[in-house]
Amino acid sequence: MKLLKSVLVATALALATSTAAMAQRTDVVIGMVLEPPHLDPTAGAAAAIKEVGYANVFEGLTRIGPDGSVQPGLAESWEISDDGKVYTFKLHTGVKFHDGADFSAEDVKFSIDRAMAEDSVNPQKGLYSAIQSVEVVDSATVVVNLKHPQGAFLWNMGWGEAAIVSPASADGNKERPIGTGPFKFDNWAKGSSITLVKNPDYWGEEVALDRAEFRIIPDSAAAIPALLSGDVHAFSNMPVGDALPQIESDPRFKVVIGSTEGETVLSTNNKKEPFDKLEVRQAIAHALNREEIIQGVPPGLGVPIGSHFAPHHPAYIDLTGTYPYDPEKAKELLAQAGLPDGFSATLKLPPPSYARDGGQIIASQLRQVGINLEIIPLEWADWLSQVFTDKNYDLSIVSHVEPMDIGIYARPDYYFQYENPEFNAVMEELEVTTDEAKRNELYGKAQTILAQDAAVGFLFQLPKIGVWDAKLEGMWENWPLSVADLTKVHWTE
Repeated sequence: MKLLKSVLVATALALATSTAAMAQRTDVVIGMVLEPPHLDPTAGAAAAIKEVGYANVFEGLTRIGPDGSVQPGLAESWEISDDGKVYTFKLHTGVKFHDGADFSAEDVKFSIDRAMAEDSVNPQKGLYSAIQSVEVVDSATVVVNLKHPQGAFLWNMGWGEAAIVSPASADGNKERPIGTGPFKFDNWAKGSSITLVKNPDYWGEEVALDRAEFRIIPDSAAAIPALLSGDVHAFSNMPVGDALPQIESDPRFKVVIGSTEGETVLSTNNKKEPFDKLEVRQAIAHALNREEIIQGVPPGLGVPIGSHFAPHHPAYIDLTGTYPYDPEKAKELLAQAGLPDGFSATLKLPPPSYARDGGQIIASQLRQVGINLEIIPLEWADWLSQVFTDKNYDLSIVSHVEPMDIGIYARPDYYFQYENPEFNAVMEELEVTTDEAKRNELYGKAQTILAQDAAVGFLFQLPKIGVWDAKLEGMWENWPLSVADLTKVHWTE
């Protein structure tokens, strides 16, 4: 009997210890589709850079919360002058970079001046266009003077590209990022994973996780077994393919269908023949059957769009009827453009399934009106080089996931190579407008111009299919920014 009691006690203790260990778990493996080209958010446009580093490694003066609100970051508070042109930021004190360097107002000035410089490589240099100058008052106070009031200024300072970096380590952030965040960079196994560890000297609220691994899993064929086996605990946005019903029925997982800022478009090189002709772009628009494309990109949850704007935004206008699906009209327009027999072009596709699967459908649709596309699959680094940087492409497909980024069409060097003085004028007026109702009206004008110009082929808003272990809490349900902010992530029993 004593032996039996001892066995029962030992078993109970083992179970209690096991349960406690599970409750105290402090590591997590996050699956992500694309590997970042490097890890410096101030020097690259790839969303995957921010997916790893935003709020985890790097911080800005402000930060964007999961509900899209502007929250304090390295600035604990700020005051705005009556004319809206002077922002005085009070900074947190006792903050250190991961290499031990002290953070101060000098770092804020350095980071902003660096992003604004003529030779800046910041992919969102336009965020700083309204800034006149930056003044250091003392180590914990910095003043930003604007050329004119800018309604989105505090929001802009919360983007990943607006991260505050140190002069001592800025040049090395691509390979070994050093920020002020609650996690420190630990290791990058190229082609496989990126590992972060808890920063024991973090100035703010302590995070629950000791270790976070971002594992590169490019498609649903690899993602689904990784999730089901427990090798990966969570996907902020999972390439679930047609396995969504299976995963939704499994009680081990939580599935949250949220919204993103990802406008998925048939990117068009507007300066390259024959895409420089409006009739050709209109023909392509009429040849696209959005519903067929959406249904052909599992799990078929995209929301149709007719311009570059998120449907959940109050300024959104439904312009999907500007060029309704009409293959015969497309053929007429091609004839008007002097191309009655159609033409041939290339379609360069990055790795995400929405691009690869959608590309096959779009190629089939355009073939019906005489446009024959050669599909060229590219790895992500090659897509960034050939399409985004060198503009060496005809057509492509990609989701533009940066928030409120309709202004990219006004950039003279942007890879769409789209130019319209009327659109640019609207963007310039928007830049100096702070009244919310007027801003929404201007956003409406901008959307309409892009839709009528068929600047690109507008397809759908990318859904966010969040999938994670049912015992994991704190993951973002929506994506006002396409990031994997782990600051509130923790395990429950």
